[in-house]
Amino acid sequence: MEKLQDSIYELIVETSTNLPHDVRRAIAMAKERENAGTRAALSLSTIAENIAMADENVSPICQDTGMPTFEIKVPVGVNQIEMKKAIHAAIERATIDGKLRPNSVDSLTGENSGNNLGEGTPVIHFEQWEKDEIDVRLILKGGGCENKNIQYSLPTELEGLGRAGRDLDGIRKCILHAVYQAQGQGCSAGFIGVGIGGDRMSSYALAKQQLFRSVDDVNENETLRRLEEYIMDAANELGIGTMGFGGESTLLGCKIGAMNRLPASFFVSVAYNCWAFRRLGVILDPETGEIKKWLYKDDEKIDFSKMKSEAPIEQKEVRQVVLEAPLTEEQVRELKVGDVVIINGTIYTGRDAIHHHLMENDCPVDLNGQIIYHCGPVMLKDDEGNWHVQAAGPTTSIREEPYQGEIMKKFGIRAVIGKGGMGPKTLKALQEHGGVYLNAIGGAAQYYANCIKKVKGVDFLEFGIPEAMWHLEVEGFAAIVTMDSDGNSLHKDVAQSSLEKLSKFKERVF
Repeated sequence: MEKLQDSIYELIVETSTNLPHDVRRAIAMAKERENAGTRAALSLSTIAENIAMADENVSPICQDTGMPTFEIKVPVGVNQIEMKKAIHAAIERATIDGKLRPNSVDSLTGENSGNNLGEGTPVIHFEQWEKDEIDVRLILKGGGCENKNIQYSLPTELEGLGRAGRDLDGIRKCILHAVYQAQGQGCSAGFIGVGIGGDRMSSYALAKQQLFRSVDDVNENETLRRLEEYIMDAANELGIGTMGFGGESTLLGCKIGAMNRLPASFFVSVAYNCWAFRRLGVILDPETGEIKKWLYKDDEKIDFSKMKSEAPIEQKEVRQVVLEAPLTEEQVRELKVGDVVIINGTIYTGRDAIHHHLMENDCPVDLNGQIIYHCGPVMLKDDEGNWHVQAAGPTTSIREEPYQGEIMKKFGIRAVIGKGGMGPKTLKALQEHGGVYLNAIGGAAQYYANCIKKVKGVDFLEFGIPEAMWHLEVEGFAAIVTMDSDGNSLHKDVAQSSLEKLSKFKERVF
């Protein structure tokens, strides 16, 4: 199959840069039903613009191109060993070309392989069937939404919902709780796949398999169909909304599967996926490896470049503030939750490895009054040795909660950009030190890459491209203040209000 590697490469590029048509329709519907002039509407407008930019640039929709997971059905006699070799070669090629971010990290040493290959990466599942064609499906599921996956063992006690028993109603409660606990950290509005039964491993596998179903697919099991419809209605009453800013659209799709289990075990597993639901597939000729047909593509493709942009937030009390580092404590303490901030000048990226390192070490640059961006960009180096940004949206900030407050105080950092908000430890530090948390739009990697005018330098490249400290010159970089130095937190408020709404679903339904 001489064309196989090229076909797999094309599948990877399309999956990373071009959302499937069913997902586009779901996002467009969410955009239409959102109240005009709200933070959620503005976020959905940015998401739509980002999708259009990824189409035009043929660049990653989100900078976290995730763990490549292939589900493959092959006729009897197809050489799966050779197929794996072709997939590995295509993965490495796509990484070199900047269509995938190098994401494969040794769990013991922390070393990044640099080519997305390593033990367990990528994930490839084969299944034989009797058709004379090869069915290859790929999902790129990022770490932010992967971290919001959750598994329940029934019976259990759930915050806001009470006891979830070993029955259909207990399953219902678990699924609603899974949506609630994700908040904005998984880049809502999102999609969920649910696996009921099995053992711990097969239950999670079933949940992820549900994400390969089309958004408009109707469940053949009548009980599960009714449960899917119920969850869609109830979850969107929680008011978590896009990016966890509040709003009408919290969940864009719900697919549920069930399998038999042991009498002693009753698992409910939920695979959460962000709005950037990158999932495509192809049918290949088993003789040549050429693409015969694309899956998840149809005649109804939403072109977001032709959709009307959302007007600015229609709230009289909202201010727009232009900032350029170094920032003073006085400047920062004047910022309040809800302010829209436009950043010009230099910002520095810093993720897990950087924060861990800086707890016990000095920094090669002066961070006093500076802005840290929770971001692991996709970068390419040209022939002259200059770095260029391919994608650069925010990563989930809560992972830095054990470090952030201490790092800000130690180095004098005044502002942090990320997504999904942070916890009480950071909020307390913002009050004591005089700091602010700015929420950028998760997944909008092309939108923010367009704001980066120059890569001025890089430190800690030994940690790998996603974890290095990049010095970025930005212009017109927009974010919303969601945690301020007065102790206010939009994330805390939305979590509390959604918990109150969740509690309304405590009584038995099924």
